[in-house]
Amino acid sequence: MAFTDDDRRFLNLAIEQARKSMSEGGIPIGAAIVHDGKVLAAGHNRRVQQGSAILHGETDAIERAGRQPATVYRNSTLYTTLSPCFMCAGTALLYEIPRIVIGENRTFEQSESLLREKGVELVLVDDPECKELMDTLIANNPELWSEDIGVEASELDAAEDSR
Repeated sequence: MAFTDDDRRFLNLAIEQARKSMSEGGIPIGAAIVHDGKVLAAGHNRRVQQGSAILHGETDAIERAGRQPATVYRNSTLYTTLSPCFMCAGTALLYEIPRIVIGENRTFEQSESLLREKGVELVLVDDPECKELMDTLIANNPELWSEDIGVEASELDAAEDSR
């Protein structure tokens, strides 16, 4: 399925959430979960704000959507400003979310092959604002970013040097 006007609207909601997280001093990653054109919930990375190990944008949105019948999640789309990590991908797979719209994956890409192998439709947008939010975070606070993806800052430096 192609990227639609509705997809743009819902990705924009995820971007608003990413901006909100950044304004709160957190990681600028936002997400929304949508079922039949209706937003079930939106969320953003709250690891810094809540002192949480697991509140990424996608997990926050799914948590905020709350208990839903399995058929609701199985017929929903997850919108995220950044390609999901394995934890967020695993949550989407657990609830059998069939479609994920990804704002950008140049900053980080870890789980897309796994998601595709499991039959999840991925729509990559390569949205410049999503990329700019992450570039700003990494330039201003690389330690916070390395913490969020579970690496030491020195590992992040080595990965950058190898590019």
